[in-house]
This record gives sequence, structure tokens and C-alpha cells, in this order.
Amino acid sequence: MTRRSCVIYATGIVCAHLLIVGITLVVAQVFQTMIHNRLKKELTLTEASQVFESWKNPPPPVYMEYYFFNVTNPEVFLAGGKAVVTQIGPYTYREYRPRENVTFLENGTKVYALNPKSFVFVPEKSRGNPEVDILRTVNIPAVAVMSELNSYPFLLRTFVSMYMNSIGVEIFMTRTVHEVLWGFKDPLLTKIHNIRPEVDEMFGLMWKKNGTHEGEFVFLTGERDYMEYGRIDTWNGLTEMSWWSSNQSNMINGTDGSVFHPLLSRKELLYIFAADLCRSIHLGYVEDVDVKGIPAYRFAPPHDVLQSPEENPTNAGFCVPAGDCLGTGVLKVSVCREGAPIVVSFPHFYQADDKYINAVDGLHPNKEEHETYLDLNPTTGVPIRACKRAQLNIILNRVQGFPKTKHLNEIIFPIMFVNETATIDDDSAAQMRTLLLIVTLVSNFPLLIVGMGAILLIVLVVLVCRSRQKKNEVKRIDFTEAFHSFTTAKDETAYTQVSDKPEVEPSENNYTNQPMRNGSYIAMSPVEAQKC
Repeated sequence: MTRRSCVIYATGIVCAHLLIVGITLVVAQVFQTMIHNRLKKELTLTEASQVFESWKNPPPPVYMEYYFFNVTNPEVFLAGGKAVVTQIGPYTYREYRPRENVTFLENGTKVYALNPKSFVFVPEKSRGNPEVDILRTVNIPAVAVMSELNSYPFLLRTFVSMYMNSIGVEIFMTRTVHEVLWGFKDPLLTKIHNIRPEVDEMFGLMWKKNGTHEGEFVFLTGERDYMEYGRIDTWNGLTEMSWWSSNQSNMINGTDGSVFHPLLSRKELLYIFAADLCRSIHLGYVEDVDVKGIPAYRFAPPHDVLQSPEENPTNAGFCVPAGDCLGTGVLKVSVCREGAPIVVSFPHFYQADDKYINAVDGLHPNKEEHETYLDLNPTTGVPIRACKRAQLNIILNRVQGFPKTKHLNEIIFPIMFVNETATIDDDSAAQMRTLLLIVTLVSNFPLLIVGMGAILLIVLVVLVCRSRQKKNEVKRIDFTEAFHSFTTAKDETAYTQVSDKPEVEPSENNYTNQPMRNGSYIAMSPVEAQKC
């Protein structure tokens, strides 16, 4: 066997083995299963996992942007006209949210934690000074009191109305942004506090929320099942709420929005429990995005989350009392706001009925600025970028016994909205890209083997073709030599003499004087050939 044949056979054997092994590994998904099992083991809320420390102390900076709707024509509105608002802000605060009192329960399958939040003003990311800027907005304490007294006797309402007028309480108030946000001593609440000490005399949209937590959470660590990673087991000791009018609406579903299980699918719905919204919401896949070189799936609340019960019957459970429902795009949360007529929505009533948008001039909903979304890496489930947007509104309507409301028709009036944003920091993004590169290489290692086998297959085909070409050239060379030998031998015998007489040198005289004899040569003489 020649050296060329040995090379061809060896290449063929190696090629066949690589293709067989590679294709087998690809079909069986051995390496992919191995790396997925590794991810499921590492992505758990246990002290030995890679993500536990970042769960306790999230490295990405979180910013809270507060926007307010300043009312420019309160007198016209109270006289029955249409309110006009202008958006001011953002007033941006850096949010710090480390987890405290972390305690493992039930053999490490659950973990207890508090999540206090503190806020620090960031002037370079803000538009205005909250301690200086003046805001004219709805007097929420006064409206809450009027709404509470709506079911009381008319005489009592009239007496309270007269008292409110005597201390200068109006339906609209003028305060600094800082006071409306972080609290001030309200004169009406102070009088009520003297009668009912349980009523706080201070009011602010974020009053007592700086440095405090939203409740006691117990999370599933994902030790038993990776799909349970970060899911809320109990909130304030409850496995379900009791505010709403159906069991489904009272369910505490999903995570707190900070973590999600790995190996996400585009087809699944993700659930988040939002304590400030008093309910769980779901998010659906929207599109593939890229954040700092990291691939991610964007999930956002679909339109049916805040649809009216007429369009989505499953939302009927959020009507309290049962049957008392609002339209699409808004959710009344009075049940968890001490009875105040508070309504939540997306900013500028994005995805809400037109009647809410058109009731006030100055609202311009759009997807880019007002959509809530999460960008999650599908392999690890880690949030790469988050944008949580929610608007606070209040219901204004006519209340008998309060003359200042006599021209009001029921309206959901916008107060402010918040944009809570977080994007993965550069160091964490670099680590994430490295991790994803390793996962990709390991998962695609069988494809690398198949690729090497394919390359060797091409080399094998080239070698075989060249070998056949060489053999054909050798055959042609042998045939040519044989033909040449045959013709040479024939030429040597073509002029053999048959006479035993000595050959006489021909001369010109001989050729001219003597005729040529027949039979002297087998073939024609050279002279005869020339005559032809």
C-alpha cells in the first residue's frame, strides 16, 4: 500500500468518526444538557451560588424619576371646564435597595428577607429643584375625606364642608415638589388626628417610604426546582391577598421582579407581584434586543393586563365591590390605600380608553416613554435592563354637601408618574458576556466536531479525486510508450533487402541510364515517394 493510500484511508477513518460522534452529540444534546444542568444548579438563592451576593446587594444603580402634572387652570376646571396640565420633572433619586435579615428556611429551600429602600436626590439627572419648584395639584387629603364622607348623613357632610372652608382647605393645593413627594403637615389631617390619633397628620406620596420596606418576603431558592427560583412564597405571612373579589385576583404570583428562572422561553408569561400596585401582573414576550452586547428578550405587560371586564372577564375580580369596575387601562386600588379614591395606570393613560386621555388636556401617551418592560437574558434569566412605569391618579366627582364640587363630573385626574429604571453596569456586563461565551462554546462543541468532520470530508474528496487523476495519467503514459515501441520496430524492418547481391550505390547516371528493377524493395523507394 502506497503512502498516498495510507493518508486517504486515515483521513476517511478520522472523518467518519468525527461526523458520527458529532452528529450523535448534536442529536442527543449532551453538552447542551450538561451546561443547562450546571446553570440550574448555580442559579439558586443559596450562599454557595454565583448570584446570591448580587441578589443581596444589587450592583446596577437604580434610579427613580418622578414626573408631576401641574394644573394650570384650576378655577376653570372647578367651574365645569376642562383641566389643562403640564408635565414637570423628572426629579431623579438614586435608589438603594440592599436586602437585610436574610435567613434560610426549610433546609435551604426558602429564604426570608426584607428589602428596605432609601433614596438620594441626584441633581445632575434632574430637571429642577424639588425644594424650590412649586406644584399645583389635587389636594389628595381633602378629596379623600370628602370621598369617605360620601356615605355619611348630609348634615355631617355640610358641617365638615363649612369647617374646611374656615381653615382654607381647597380642592387644589399649591406646595413644593419636595413637600408633595416626601411629606408635609396637612391642616385638615391635623384636626382629624386630634380626634382619631390613628390618622397620621403628615401627608406625602412617599411619606414613610424612605428607608422602609414593602413587607416581609419569603422566596423559594430554586434548590428543588429551577422554575421556582426567586418566586415569592409568602408576603407578610400571606400566601394570598384578601383585598380583591376573586381567588384568582388575590393570588401572589411570580417574583418581585429582581430575578427570574434561567432558560427563558419566548412563549411563556412572566409574573411579578407589585406590592405598590396591590396585585400580580404578567408580562409577555415582545422582541429580541441587545443591551451592551448581551442578547435579551424584552417582556412587557400585554394589553389585557388592565382591560375592562367586558373585554377580559378574568379582570372582574379586581372590581371592588364586585361589579364596580372602571374601563380599560386603569385600576382602582382604594382597597389597599386606606379607602382613598386612588387609581393606578400607565403614564399618560398609555393603553387606556380614550375617554381618560381626552378628559384632561396635556396628556400625550406613547410607547417609547410610557411602556413598562424588562429586558432579560434568556440563558440566565438575569434582568439586563428594566423600566417600570406607573401613574398615580385620583377620582374626582360631585359630592353632595360640598358646594365646591357641584360642577364636577366624575373624572380620573392624573397626579404624577414614576419611571424606575435600572441597567446592568459595565463590570457585570463584561462578566455576563464572558459567561455567555463559555456557555455558547460548550453548548456548540458538538457542532465544532461536525465542522471538523466536514472539513476532513472535503479533504478526503480532494485526495480521492487527485489519486484517480494520477492513475489515469499513468495509464496514458504506458499506452503511448507501447505505441512508440511498436512503430519503431516497424520502421526498422520496412527497408529490408530480399536480394543477396551487394547493394550498389546509386548515382545520377545509374538512375538515368538504367531502369529500376521491380521487386528490389518491399516498400516504395524514397525517390518514388518524392515523385508522388
